[in-house]
Amino acid sequence: MTKPDELDRPGQVVVYSSRSPGKPSANEDAAAVIARNSDEGVLIVADGMGGAAAGQRASSLTLDALQQAVCNAGDDVALRTAILNGIESANQAVLEMRIGAATTLAVVEVQGNTIRPYHVGDSAILVVGQRGRIKLLTVSHSPVGMAVEAGVLDDTAAMHHEDRHLVTNAVGTVEMRIEIGPPLQLSTYDTVLLATDGLFDNLSINEVVEVVRKGPLGRALERLADLTHERMAGVEPLQPSKPDDLTMVAFRLVPS
Repeated sequence: MTKPDELDRPGQVVVYSSRSPGKPSANEDAAAVIARNSDEGVLIVADGMGGAAAGQRASSLTLDALQQAVCNAGDDVALRTAILNGIESANQAVLEMRIGAATTLAVVEVQGNTIRPYHVGDSAILVVGQRGRIKLLTVSHSPVGMAVEAGVLDDTAAMHHEDRHLVTNAVGTVEMRIEIGPPLQLSTYDTVLLATDGLFDNLSINEVVEVVRKGPLGRALERLADLTHERMAGVEPLQPSKPDDLTMVAFRLVPS
């Protein structure tokens, strides 16, 4: 995803996905890393909804639509355009299932050391510096997410809120809307994390930042997964415990 004559710092990408502990049905999450060329790529996380088979199909269709749109776009088509076309195609494909399926979606466009976020629903995108400074955190399309953004709820109260599971925007709905963030230039060792709500329903933002900002990227995701599954198991009585599928994609700029 890097162009040597413009950026001599290669990027690392790690993907993690697991179904909810004790869940007999398939994982409804999906993730993908698409390299368009040596300088451009796309990171994707989707969280299917509508029941096991329907949710899994919705997230899978969405990734397929995005992959086709990105990979089939000509060199004269901007990556942003390909991504937006892919999301629109995914929305139509899921709607045509006609079984009430839907999926959340988090997408990050990578061009050299610059990224741009896109999201639909409550799968989140976080960008954090090596010292722990949060450079980007998307706002979930949900009542609780909007309340946190407005300052009505803090992070702790939000994690325990009874309406945490409600989502107001999804791929596979007639009124789907795509939120597009501004371009963001990354510095060396900045980490980009895309994750389904299985992560942020169980760990606070500060906990996630502290783990993901440092150390080998693969080990950081393993640690996040371990901590999340401990919470899902309910071993800490005062902490939130919401078993769910868990999927994460992390990208980090490193020196060559």
